[in-house]
Amino acid sequence: RLRRAAKAAARRAAVAEPSRAMPRRQPVAAAGTKPEPLKDPYNDRPVNEAPPPPAQLLGSESFWNNKGTPDLDLLKSHLLLEGMLSQELLLDLIKKASDLFAKEPNLLKLNDPITVVGDIHGQYYDLVKLIEVGGKPGDGQYIFLGDYVDRGSFSIEVVALLFAYKIVYPKRIKMLRGNHECRQMTSFFNFREECEYKYDESVYNAFMDAFDTLPLAATINGKFLAVHGGLSPDLTTLKGIASLDRFQEPPREGLLCDLIWSDPYEKDEPPPKAGKKNAKDNLFVPNQVRGCSYFYTFEYVNRFLHKNQLLSVIRAHEAQLEGYKMHRTNPATSFPSVITIFSAPNYCDVYNNKGAILKFDNSTLNVLQFNCSPHPYHLPNFMDVFTWSMPFVTEKVTEMLYYILQPAAGKVEDEQTLPDLPPAVQKVYRQSLSVEANRTVELASQLAQMVECAATKPKGVEEVADVHDRMRKKVRTIARMARMFKTLRQENETVLRLKGVCPGHRLQAGLLLAGKDRMVSELEKFGHAAQVDQANEMRPTTEAVATPATEIRSIIDKAPKDRGDDEPGEEERPASNSKQAAAASASGKKEEEAAKTPGTAEAAGKDAAKAGVAAPKAAAAKAEAAAR
Repeated sequence: RLRRAAKAAARRAAVAEPSRAMPRRQPVAAAGTKPEPLKDPYNDRPVNEAPPPPAQLLGSESFWNNKGTPDLDLLKSHLLLEGMLSQELLLDLIKKASDLFAKEPNLLKLNDPITVVGDIHGQYYDLVKLIEVGGKPGDGQYIFLGDYVDRGSFSIEVVALLFAYKIVYPKRIKMLRGNHECRQMTSFFNFREECEYKYDESVYNAFMDAFDTLPLAATINGKFLAVHGGLSPDLTTLKGIASLDRFQEPPREGLLCDLIWSDPYEKDEPPPKAGKKNAKDNLFVPNQVRGCSYFYTFEYVNRFLHKNQLLSVIRAHEAQLEGYKMHRTNPATSFPSVITIFSAPNYCDVYNNKGAILKFDNSTLNVLQFNCSPHPYHLPNFMDVFTWSMPFVTEKVTEMLYYILQPAAGKVEDEQTLPDLPPAVQKVYRQSLSVEANRTVELASQLAQMVECAATKPKGVEEVADVHDRMRKKVRTIARMARMFKTLRQENETVLRLKGVCPGHRLQAGLLLAGKDRMVSELEKFGHAAQVDQANEMRPTTEAVATPATEIRSIIDKAPKDRGDDEPGEEERPASNSKQAAAASASGKKEEEAAKTPGTAEAAGKDAAKAGVAAPKAAAAKAEAAAR
């Protein structure tokens, strides 16, 4: 009954998930008015110092003024309070910004003063802090190097604010494309799920079409090349960028892929030599960390800079402890050949790094650092409270079953009774003796019969032993279930603490906190987090990634069917549970191996779904973690 109830709850949650669009349950603010805050008529909010969230959506009538320009301060403050935009307004922002991007060339030509911003990754509250540090967009130029979405829980808010700035200041706000601005990465991580949770799939498709129009690179003062990733074997001059077709999903190889995926070669040992016939291969190393593109060497960077009369390459794409990194100095110019900038402080809520931006003014380069800002807490993948509480409830239910059944197993032996005498013996004795004597003789006969039949158990003892054995197996099975659900609950708590690093439970639960007591310095914490998160930096091997709701439904459909309304037999249930527990242990090992290799994750997820465990809800959760 518990298994069927858990499966029914999982199916209801999976079916209901796509329809959890929050804006449809909220009214739109009246024209010309600000959205009203959530009312508190009884004044019983537990945290009164926190401002109440808006109870209404920000609509087009309140956002656009008579001149057709948006109220940026209203938008920023509304999103800071976790307010939502109407779907009509959001689609309008996306369309207008996309039209502006489409008119821009692949390679932008900019001059200072200008502020260069690295990865943001859905950290809206840090973006607001960044704007305070760098200055209002209307007062100076900004160029953003990509990776606006994924990993954080406020990607829509980040892109909506940046698109609004672009509409108001089209010549002062420039945005480049990063490796996460594509369908493959946003489906693998959490941006697609965020769009479908807060709005619907049409909003996600509109964002993807807009990302296809983003420019790829820019030059600053004719001396700096700004790009998300870096250089490519197919890039010898800047004209190669200008002639590229960017209005497409990034391929797995080629110039477009390398511009947003490549990294500088940073190892101490020199890159492997390929020989004189393949001299170009000596300058690039296959990027095994990313799963695509290349590492470009220091030698090639210097050649490229010299040929194109550039001073340095400014890029993002990699988390940095201090928010920036000055790579090896070019001996010809005494200036860093590559500069990496990263603007997402405390990346994924665990890196504990600083954010930084670059400011160009009068040919002078300054680095401004800033720390992370507090933000509202979201459960991973926008999980609801019922789903969050299931591991705790399941653990307590199994504990109750265990303690209920455990005393019963010990009472079976105490309930053994003396064997009954044959009816003929009872009849003879009761005719010749009094009632008291009959009782005494009957008791003595029963005891004698038990002593004589000690070697061969009397009728009924074997049945009692079988009942006792079955009860003992039930207790052992419930104990195994209790241990399993306790482990799942502990892993679930770890995932909640590490939700930024493992969106979609793609990182093995508990891995990041292993050995945290020995990490005494900030550098060790950052290095350990980066090492554990390295698997998530790799490009997914699958082109089409299903949404989490689709994954859950497919796992439930593939799970072993129940035997029906009838309960399994007493003899069958313990053996079945034992096999299921063994299958769960085997599937757990497959999932640990799959977590290390994204290419095998999908296969491990299918194996886990077929194996099953004592509770289908646990099987679905474990298989979902492996599949992601």
